[in-house]
Amino acid sequence: MLTIKRPAIIVNMTLKMTSVTVDLVLLTIRQDALQVLLIRRGIEPFAGQWALPGGFIHDDEDLDEAAARELREETGLDPSAGHLEQLATYGCPGRDPRGRVVTVAYLALLPDLPSPVAGSDAAQARWWPVGDLRLAFDHDRILADGLERARAKLEYTPLATAFCPAEFTVAELRAVYETVWRTRLDPRNFHRKVTSAENFIEATGHSVTRDRGRPAQLFRRGPATLLHPPLLRP
Repeated sequence: MLTIKRPAIIVNMTLKMTSVTVDLVLLTIRQDALQVLLIRRGIEPFAGQWALPGGFIHDDEDLDEAAARELREETGLDPSAGHLEQLATYGCPGRDPRGRVVTVAYLALLPDLPSPVAGSDAAQARWWPVGDLRLAFDHDRILADGLERARAKLEYTPLATAFCPAEFTVAELRAVYETVWRTRLDPRNFHRKVTSAENFIEATGHSVTRDRGRPAQLFRRGPATLLHPPLLRP
């Protein structure tokens, strides 16, 4: 029997490992200003610079679990205390000098929170008023995308209530829109729009007096997931 010997084929494959992180755009309203939670990095790369909070995902968790964990670690709050949603994925080569790192960014909108405590790899953590910030990595872009997502979603969803306590006045809700949209709104026109939007807010049957003013009716978030009609930005 004729035996044909075939030469061995050696395939040399070099796998480039890609790491995955989650980054959080945590927004709240403090001191009548829209503020974002930032950490000052205590380690390289970008040691001493300000950045969005986040970290590498664990082997035993999915992306949403990692984002919820980071939220708890950075704020001490359960994700159900506010609004948390996936924002976008960022994987531009060179965005992280440590190697190929893809990050999945999340947007969190939360009621007024106390001063944060820095995590293990951060030198400092604090709330910063949203403005002309220079951040590490590509976090400037991620923050800008998060801000636009928040401003746009206030138009067609009840998302503004995520910045409010469980019960709030229409004036307090209007202050959220004015702060996030960076504009002034006519009080009467705003009151008419939010109270006529189907299932947006519901009266609690209670009232409150703020700063020696007239009693104001208290509302809570209704069951609507989309606003009809929407509240469009000026």
